[in-house]
Amino acid sequence: MPLDNNNRVFKSVGTSPLRPDGLDKVTGRARFGADATASGMLWGRIVRSPHAHARIRSIDTSKAEALPGVKAVVTRADFATGLDGDIGDILENVMASEKALYQGHAVAAVAATSPSIARKAAKLIVVDYEVLPHVTDVDEAMKPDAPVLNEKIFTEGLAEKPTKPSNVVKRIEIGHGDVEKGFAAADVIIEHSFRTEATHQGYIEPHACLASAGPDGQGELWCCTQGHFMVRDTCAQLLGMDVSKLRVTASEIGGGFGGKTTVFIEPTALALSRKANRPVKIVMPREEVFVASGPTASSSIDIKIGATKDGRITAADAVLRYQGGAFPGSPVEMGAMTAFACYELEHVRCIGFEVVTNRPKAAAYRAPGAPMSAFAVESVIAELAEKLNIDPIELRLKNAVKEGSRSSYGPVFGPIGLIETLEAAKAHPHYSAPLGPNQGRGVASGFWFNFGGQTCTSLNVNIDGTVTLSVGTPDIGGSRASMCLMAAEELGIPYESVRTIIADTSSLGYNDVTDGSRVTFASGLATIAAARNAIKVLCERAAKMWGIPADAVIWEEGYAKPAGANAGEFEPLSLADIAKVAGNTGGPIAGHHEVNIETAGPSFATHIVDAEVDPETGRTQITRYTVVQDAGKAVHRAYVEGQFQGGAVQGIGWVLNECYIYGEDGVLQNAGFLDYRIPVASDLPMIDTVIVEVPNPGHPYGVRGVGETSIVPPLAAVANAVSAAAGVRLTELPMSPPRILVALEER
Repeated sequence: MPLDNNNRVFKSVGTSPLRPDGLDKVTGRARFGADATASGMLWGRIVRSPHAHARIRSIDTSKAEALPGVKAVVTRADFATGLDGDIGDILENVMASEKALYQGHAVAAVAATSPSIARKAAKLIVVDYEVLPHVTDVDEAMKPDAPVLNEKIFTEGLAEKPTKPSNVVKRIEIGHGDVEKGFAAADVIIEHSFRTEATHQGYIEPHACLASAGPDGQGELWCCTQGHFMVRDTCAQLLGMDVSKLRVTASEIGGGFGGKTTVFIEPTALALSRKANRPVKIVMPREEVFVASGPTASSSIDIKIGATKDGRITAADAVLRYQGGAFPGSPVEMGAMTAFACYELEHVRCIGFEVVTNRPKAAAYRAPGAPMSAFAVESVIAELAEKLNIDPIELRLKNAVKEGSRSSYGPVFGPIGLIETLEAAKAHPHYSAPLGPNQGRGVASGFWFNFGGQTCTSLNVNIDGTVTLSVGTPDIGGSRASMCLMAAEELGIPYESVRTIIADTSSLGYNDVTDGSRVTFASGLATIAAARNAIKVLCERAAKMWGIPADAVIWEEGYAKPAGANAGEFEPLSLADIAKVAGNTGGPIAGHHEVNIETAGPSFATHIVDAEVDPETGRTQITRYTVVQDAGKAVHRAYVEGQFQGGAVQGIGWVLNECYIYGEDGVLQNAGFLDYRIPVASDLPMIDTVIVEVPNPGHPYGVRGVGETSIVPPLAAVANAVSAAAGVRLTELPMSPPRILVALEER
């Protein structure tokens, strides 16, 4: 579907109506994962390893099974066998077999008639461990003498195939040109090393599910997830079930940010239910959310950038080392793709290493991999601007990618809005506002490529003229409102006349996970196409009612109208007029569309941050923040602004406070919101937003995904502001008060 006329005047799209799920959520009527119940329900509890790395010698479940009220106990033996590759790794993460690879790794589970009995039974399961040496740091894990997690891992991507196993899963390299030639042409070269710690998505709702599996092989599952079709397919494989026999319904979701794009507890609940022949509910305690569900990767990064005196970048080089926990799957490739994506470079290289450590398996966190590499690159860009005495936005404008530029990761960009975000940022009053004592200003740009994926949508016209839209992409950021707006726009009916529901896996064709900033783009495109298909049917029905050919009817602003020779002969028919007699003209009226979209239109953003550092305590206060981002076309403006602000807030937390802290024993020291501190309202300024709209030609309305780009610049923007305020370049996250004080003393 090509881009519609750029001069189109929208009536619904671009407004900010009330959210359709708002009333249910504020009144408590909305059903989240932990709200699901069933008759005869049991409570599940998972037994987890207390060790960072240990061989499982034996598991004795006899005492737990003998406890009154216990109805089922499962171990790895209760899951499918013979699975390898990615699905094998998922199974190994769900339930350990030979070794526990991180503190919190599941080794067994129980189902009992009450939570207290389940907890007691879990303590009665005796696991004989042989504690092994562990490693949690990415650089330490790469050393030749590091304890090896998996004897089957031989580094991929090397010139020569290694003869010994290691923790380095693979080496990747992207780029073009000759970086050594580029550095030879530079007048100034700056290089630094950076480190970031793992952070959790911080969603308020813990993982929760209710499973019901019977002896006939049929099963149902209710869970909080970003992708219930993915949950269905994965669970079916892990339990040896037919996909068609498992029905999964997505609950309301109390936050995800990428952290609910895989399975952790759902297969275990199904295995327990199948064994007990009763429904089983599992809700993760908060501590388990931290130790056993996926945070983002920690990283160690080297950046080298060269430029001429007038600010033209001649070469850029990066080495990224990302640990993805105990299993392959770190986001290093996406980090490499985004590192230099904002700049038009003749000579660029980015090398990435994926490393396993004794930590929980990493999961996506909003533009996975990108914030870390952008933090490193944009920090060096800021220092380069300072050394060359060039305005930091001017330096970026001089080197910014635009339509026709070859990206650092290969493809040539189509219409993009980086330059527009930079110009809007430079013109914003924030950029020229005066700073106070101990304050500094930081700027950074960021990029996310976005994607489309498999999407299926159905639109049904009701007899009263209202519309029900069925989508298969869970709503994690307002997508139901956006779908209603786009359907209303196409059909020419009020927003209030459209209701969007998230259909279960047995009611709709396959939909990819809600991630990659894809939903408003892909489900929106499918919604528009489904509405247009419904309009064809509506016109056919109107033609039948009038007794004229279908091609003699047009649809305008919610009405079927006769055209051509019949124009003016009949009164226009509204959608409601046609719908109420649908039973007499051919039956139900509906539109359907399915698509697999390869590209979704990249998005760029530029952030401006002011920070104040207390030289006596090292405490940092963010005093002002402005987000400028290209949305292509903002469908629901308030939701778009909320995505901009949410990404900024999470980035602020990542820079100033948030991190996983492991002890020497490999045990997580801050597994709770008391010690893992996320920003609250009192920590934050009001965050200003500027929506730039450079239409994406791949969407009929020009939409670009906005959910992930917004978290890419904040790490660097805040870090640049803090470094400016402190008067010293800081290169390690989080920039906590003790770390800032050390830097000030060294200065």
